[in-house]
Amino acid sequence: MNITEGAIGVGYRRAMTDALLDGTEIRPDFVELAPENWIDVGGTWKKRLNQVADKYPILCHGLSLSIGSPDELDYDFIAKLKAFLDEYDVPLYSEHLSYSKCDNAHLYDLLPIPFRQDAVDHIVNRIRIVQDMLARPLVLENVSYYTPVAAEMSEVDFVSAIVKESGCKLLLDVNNVYVNAFNHNYDPKAYIDGLPLDSVAYMHMAGHHKVQPDLIIDTHGAPIIDPVYELFEYATERTKPVPVLLERDFNLPEMAELNGELNRLRDIAASQWVNSSSSSHAS
Repeated sequence: MNITEGAIGVGYRRAMTDALLDGTEIRPDFVELAPENWIDVGGTWKKRLNQVADKYPILCHGLSLSIGSPDELDYDFIAKLKAFLDEYDVPLYSEHLSYSKCDNAHLYDLLPIPFRQDAVDHIVNRIRIVQDMLARPLVLENVSYYTPVAAEMSEVDFVSAIVKESGCKLLLDVNNVYVNAFNHNYDPKAYIDGLPLDSVAYMHMAGHHKVQPDLIIDTHGAPIIDPVYELFEYATERTKPVPVLLERDFNLPEMAELNGELNRLRDIAASQWVNSSSSSHAS
């Protein structure tokens, strides 16, 4: 199924299946899922997924590629991933610019990568391998992090170098920009301006939790706050139309409330993108 530029989607949770299929209370343009949660699934839930895929385009956002890991890539997983993406005609596959595997141990978090040139070189090589195997561009997300690790360059320079040198695309997670800017005391708008915005192929929006006066945790378990909506508007003024995802991983509200957030994102995106084209924003 085709997905239009500027489409607004929602992260798929199994508890939402009936509401998504009914389409009365919540009406996304597409749904996003983690392929790891569905590869090799059969039976009832395979049928339910197929029903959702018949109604909505599917985008995939991975959890375990571990692009920044020192470990060797998991080639068997990548082969299964490609088969899944092909089966559901997934037009966009994104992952996190982080790592989640080390010494053959899968970690239950997305850990930051040192902002260093040797890490850039390592990741760029791995991106090229993955893109060749998947026969599609890899789209990488700027992640939230809570302490820098052996940094020798800024976060924005690190992300930009990887995107430019590898030819991959960028998933601009606006909430992560806001969270990192708050926690590490930098200007979120200047960070966005420093990115290769012509490479943005996807955006994420989400809520977070302020646990201390000087600390925000990226949770995906709360409504989006007004300053993040404002930063989204700033980002859309500077990018071409791309799909935008509303992430809500837990504490799911009533579907009508979630649909209200989708509509607010639609209104902001439409105000910036309705008369735009890729060539009018990209440089």
